[in-house]
Amino acid sequence: MTDGATWVDEALREHEREARSTPRKAATGAEREQQVLDRIDRARRRRPKVREERITMAHGSGGKATRTLVEAVFVDAFSNVLLDPLEDAAQLQVNGSRVALTTDSYVVSPLFFPGGDIGDLAVNGTVNDLAVSGATPLYLSAGFILEEGFPVADLTRIVASMKAAAEAAGVQVVTGDTKVVQKGKADGCYINTAGIGVLEHEVSLGVANAQPGDVIIVSGPIGEHGVTIMLARGELDIEADLISDTAPLNGLIADLLSATTGVRALRDATRGGVATILNEVATSAGVGVRVNEDAIPVSAVVRGASELLGIDPMYVACEGRLVAVVAPDQAAAALAALRGHSLGAQAAIIGEVTAEPPGAVLLKTAFGGTRIVDLLVGDPLPRIC
Repeated sequence: MTDGATWVDEALREHEREARSTPRKAATGAEREQQVLDRIDRARRRRPKVREERITMAHGSGGKATRTLVEAVFVDAFSNVLLDPLEDAAQLQVNGSRVALTTDSYVVSPLFFPGGDIGDLAVNGTVNDLAVSGATPLYLSAGFILEEGFPVADLTRIVASMKAAAEAAGVQVVTGDTKVVQKGKADGCYINTAGIGVLEHEVSLGVANAQPGDVIIVSGPIGEHGVTIMLARGELDIEADLISDTAPLNGLIADLLSATTGVRALRDATRGGVATILNEVATSAGVGVRVNEDAIPVSAVVRGASELLGIDPMYVACEGRLVAVVAPDQAAAALAALRGHSLGAQAAIIGEVTAEPPGAVLLKTAFGGTRIVDLLVGDPLPRIC
C-alpha cells in the first residue's frame, strides 16, 4: 500500500479483487461494512514502510505519512520500552523519582499571528506535552536556528513572548543554543524546545489504556489555531474575527487530575487535530471510537472558514485544547473539573470508546449517517506549528 492511499481505498480495492476472484452470494449492507472494516484492520497491521525516496511535506503533517516515517525509520532504529508507546513525553525513573521528558520544534508561518507568535507557541506546546503526560512542567531548553538577515527587533519580540509564556505557565528556560544559517537556508526563525517535568500523580496516562465504555471529552472549540494561521497568511482574502487558542494547559490538567482518578489518557490536539488523536486511541488500544458530529464544539467562524477552505475542522490543529479519555463513572466529575477552569469552559463529551470495530473511528454525522474518520496522509494546512 502506498502512503498516498487511505486505509479505506486499500480495503475497497482488496474487497473488489476478492469479489472478482471468488463469486459469492450477495452480502447485506451490514456484512459489506464489516468486510471493509476487517480489511482496514489488516491493512493497518502491516509493517510500516516508507516508499518514497525523498521526504515530502506530508511526512511532517502529523498524519498517516508522519506515522509511517516515525515507525519505519525512527522507532525501527531506536526502539525501546520508553520510546515505543509514542506518547507526547517519555516517562523516566531517575534516582527513585518519576520525571517526564519531551522535545518539539516549531516552524510556524507566519511567525506572528493573531493571538500569539512562534515564541509563546514554543513554550506552550512543550508545557502541554509534559502536562498531558500527567507531569508538572518545570524546566525548558530553547534552541534557535536563525536565518542571516533576520531582524533583531523580531527576535527580541519573540524572546519577550517566550518569557511571558514561561512565567504564565510557571516554568523556567534554563539552557539553550543558537545557530545562524545563510540567507535562504531557513525561514527567518525556527525554535526547538525540550522540557522536563515531575510526575506527581500515581495515575499512568496513555492512549493504550482506553477501554470500551470510556468517554471521550474535548476541552473546548477545536480548529482555532490552524484556521487562524491560514487566514493570517493573507493568501485567501478572507477576514474573520478569530485568534489562535495557544495556551498552557498545565493548570487545567492539574485541576482535572485532582478532581478524578478516572482519566485514562490525555493528548493535546496539535498536528492532525482531534481526528488524529482519536485514531491513535483506536489503534493503540485496539478499540473502536464513535463520536457524534453534533457534540463536537466548533465555533461558527471556524466552521464557516473551514467550509470556504474545503477542510474538516476535525483535522485542524489546536494549541490550547486537549482530548481526554475518561472512565464512564468519572465522566461527570471530569467534565465539571474542566468546565470550572477558564480554558475548559466549553468542554464537551463528544463520543465513547467501543469494543467494535477495533482500530477504527466512526463519526455519526449531522445528517444521521456514519462515516469513517481516517488518518490523513498529509496536512491541509502546512507549517502551522
